[in-house]
Amino acid sequence: MSPASLASPSSPAFLASSSPLSGDGESFAVVVFLGFVAVSLLLCGLAAADSDDPEHFYAGGGAAFGPVGGGLAVAGDYISAATLLSTTGAVALDGADGILFACATVVSLFLVMRILGEPLRRKGVFTLGDFLADRLGAPSVRRPLGVACLVVLAPLLLVQLSTAGRIMAAMFGLPDGALTGCTAAGGALMVCYAAFGGMRGVGYVQILKVGVALTAMLLLAGVVLARYGWSAPALLGAAREHSGAGADFTRPGLHFGHSLAGRLDLIGFTATLLVGAACLPHLTMRLHPVREARTARRAVGWAVGPVALVCGGVVVAGLGACALLGRGPVRAADPGGATALLMVTGALDPAAGGARHSMLFAIVACAVFVTTLAAVAGITLAAASSLARDFGGRPAHGVGSGAAAREIRRARLGIVLVGAVAVVVAAGLGDRGRLTLISLSFAVAASVLAPVLLHALFLPGHSATGVRWTVYGTLPLILLLLAGSPAVSGTPFAVFPDHDVRWFPLQTPGLISIPAGFLLGLVGRDRPRTPEHRPARQDGAPYARQG
Repeated sequence: MSPASLASPSSPAFLASSSPLSGDGESFAVVVFLGFVAVSLLLCGLAAADSDDPEHFYAGGGAAFGPVGGGLAVAGDYISAATLLSTTGAVALDGADGILFACATVVSLFLVMRILGEPLRRKGVFTLGDFLADRLGAPSVRRPLGVACLVVLAPLLLVQLSTAGRIMAAMFGLPDGALTGCTAAGGALMVCYAAFGGMRGVGYVQILKVGVALTAMLLLAGVVLARYGWSAPALLGAAREHSGAGADFTRPGLHFGHSLAGRLDLIGFTATLLVGAACLPHLTMRLHPVREARTARRAVGWAVGPVALVCGGVVVAGLGACALLGRGPVRAADPGGATALLMVTGALDPAAGGARHSMLFAIVACAVFVTTLAAVAGITLAAASSLARDFGGRPAHGVGSGAAAREIRRARLGIVLVGAVAVVVAAGLGDRGRLTLISLSFAVAASVLAPVLLHALFLPGHSATGVRWTVYGTLPLILLLLAGSPAVSGTPFAVFPDHDVRWFPLQTPGLISIPAGFLLGLVGRDRPRTPEHRPARQDGAPYARQG
């Protein structure tokens, strides 16, 4: 099979070459897939008995797991398809830049656990809208925070869901016409996880996913290193030699180029990844229920450690893909390198008659599918929670069992609606705009959610006015800059590669939008209000003092 036939996991050539997985590889893929689905549904069913009220439905995970389980659940929420596929491709194509992106991923999680882990703890707080309304004493901030959270979560959900459908079709050797059905099946599973299991059920799924992804990536990294005598320098040297980029492969700047615009793009992209990944709503949602500061501190290692190991495996796999295949075939298969992780399995197991016929491919493909499915469940729960809490009127916390039951019904209905819309849109989009959607999500998280959170936590006098300025001022700026960027037109990975309407030279707007978000929050800040002038909380408790 030629590497060019792997242009996309959803391409006809990719699927034709994968039909069927032969021998043990096919059987193993089926067993792992069905086993994961059965165990995860069982765990969600066990958790469903405790999801009858908002406290259990929204917060059952972090409160119940303790530092070990809570940390692993956070790690599961943090590891996504982009972590495995896109970062592996970045390492294979861009060398030092990809390694930098992998390191930024780990550092970002460490920052959120150390800086935001303890301040975000609060009883009765389930979403970022809840937290800001409680912190600032202004329920009016719920809606703008809800808008920002949905803009962050919706693109991520589409990318993860379409990836799950493509991987499922590849694992079972299904034809191109089955992609829509596979996407719908993934959507149905995510709805079951989120609607019945709530936060605790999704937490169980995330812990299970961490074990599968960690095992697969460490196994793949071990096979790659064994090929080069367990010598990391030998692997790096082979990757540099076969990259065709020479010394540039081991120097930052290969991805965006060494021009001034390229250097600025690298800085902006790294800052966006570092700050944006730390403020993703489905990640911060898991930090609210933690009851004790000591538990939050102990969970840091259990969250960061598995992510660091997975990212280490990703770096080794990316270097192995470049060393065994070369940058040219990897780029020909996919301009962003998203298929590099699956391609390297075929190069490591040539006797199997192709990547799709190997046991190693079955293991890695199952790990990617499990990762995307669990990530989709967490994102869907966060999106539906924001709809129910931030747009659904008065939250039900502390106002009676009838109102609480209605809110849970709204949340579950929201999960079903989010899942249905996501399946339809993801099936229609296919691979188009995958990188652009990811850029949009992280840019909004870094430029809107990060300023709002940091100002609310550390800037005395920050108010609802500052939140609205940040949200409604920065969101249009991000959309405007992205529309005129290479991420939308004029490049092979753009939404419209055959058209060129670029006027903004950077691929990511973070270098402009992140400072703008912080500045707009400062411009819109009010003088701090005293507690006696603040509206009463829904549960009758006083608001925390700002500081």
